[in-house]
Amino acid sequence: MPEAWTPPLRARPLAFDAPPRERRPQPLVQWFVVCLLVCQVTLLVPGIGSARILVRVAAFGMSLLLLATVRGRAPRHPSFTLACLTVMVICIAMVNPMTTNLVAGGAQAALYVAVIAPVFWASRLSPDTRALRQTVTILWGFHTVSAALGILQVYAPGSFQPPVSSIILAKGPGYINSLMITTAHGVRVFRPMGLTDIPGGASVSGLYAVLFGTGFFLTRRDPWTLGASALSMGIGIACLSLSQVRSVLVMTGIAVAVVGGVLVWRRDFVRLKMVAAVAAAAAVGGYGVAHSLAGAAVQRRMASLSSAPAGAVYYRERGHFLADAVERLLPEEPLGRGLGHWGMTATYFGGGDDPHGVWVEIQWAGWIVDGGAPLMILYALAVLVAIWSAFQVARSRPPPSAPDLPFWGVIVFAHGIGTFAFTFSFPVFLSQAGLEFWLLNATLLAAAAAARRAGRLAAAAGPAA
Repeated sequence: MPEAWTPPLRARPLAFDAPPRERRPQPLVQWFVVCLLVCQVTLLVPGIGSARILVRVAAFGMSLLLLATVRGRAPRHPSFTLACLTVMVICIAMVNPMTTNLVAGGAQAALYVAVIAPVFWASRLSPDTRALRQTVTILWGFHTVSAALGILQVYAPGSFQPPVSSIILAKGPGYINSLMITTAHGVRVFRPMGLTDIPGGASVSGLYAVLFGTGFFLTRRDPWTLGASALSMGIGIACLSLSQVRSVLVMTGIAVAVVGGVLVWRRDFVRLKMVAAVAAAAAVGGYGVAHSLAGAAVQRRMASLSSAPAGAVYYRERGHFLADAVERLLPEEPLGRGLGHWGMTATYFGGGDDPHGVWVEIQWAGWIVDGGAPLMILYALAVLVAIWSAFQVARSRPPPSAPDLPFWGVIVFAHGIGTFAFTFSFPVFLSQAGLEFWLLNATLLAAAAAARRAGRLAAAAGPAA
């Protein structure tokens, strides 16, 4: 009888055969940042008029769209549970009987969720260190250009001036005059606006130029990038000095000090010396440029920081808002007044007849008004957990697959500390700056998880080989 036919055995792959290449994640995080910045620049188009609100909604609506559409399994952000509880409190606050109206309350709830949403969707995109570096590069480039443009707006008054926000103009001549400085030639100009429509708005770009410039100085070694980083830091310092927004200037100082502190923790004294030398040179050069353009105005503003003890200066400028929130608002409404009583949502959707309306200047007061003690505690804890998680990355050993990851952890950690400090001066977590905080933090932690996963796979492949 003929032998039964048996199929030939398939050759087994050799142990040293290269595994199939992992598909690189889609650059949605990078494109999201680009869209955010495009929306910001679109606000500068003359005659935008009623379309302004649509552009503002689009900037945060994209985050909500990604929250609804991005699917996948990924390690949860350390603040995931606290963020879920925060969103739950916000939903409860929306149905508070004292909420202004359903539209205003819903708009503010959506804004809260859009800002914190990267905690949920960013990790599902599985960004790696390359995605983190590209995201920071986009922000760095944009804000360096914005800070440089802010300097030119003072150097050549009227030549690079974007239209001022109609909301600012509606506050009257007295308020508008307070947003102007006198140049060295005696000309009254708005504080640097950069690529914003708010006088002094370029100060945030100055912060990013300094901080992210420091990040590239830590992680790159080619002369062109090192030179661009040092120049960016000098531009940022000059812009900050001219903008005269002391809270952002202090926030920048805190962030740079944190970078130095973490480098000391890591015992990386070589990088510490390099960063200290470049930061000192940038500070001297940047301040010199600002002094040459508006010497007296810059001197007076800087002197005001040391005119009294730090606590007294803060209380005079912003501290009384914190005291009022804790001593009056919190005892009166421990569970908050509901949503839609302040900010842009009240301006656009409040209707102008809110009997419970309140003026909010700092984030802590906003949390207390909106959701009382539960919202204030949960959101603050979520932020602190996120910052601590970034520190864990900053203090870790460089993984073989991502040797510069800990140093980006240093920058994101410093940015987080500065952002948390900013809550005492501005409602940052209902703004684009708050959205960028959560996006950078979530991208960093997702990249760290990807690097750990790559390390485990490499370790498992080693014994098999």
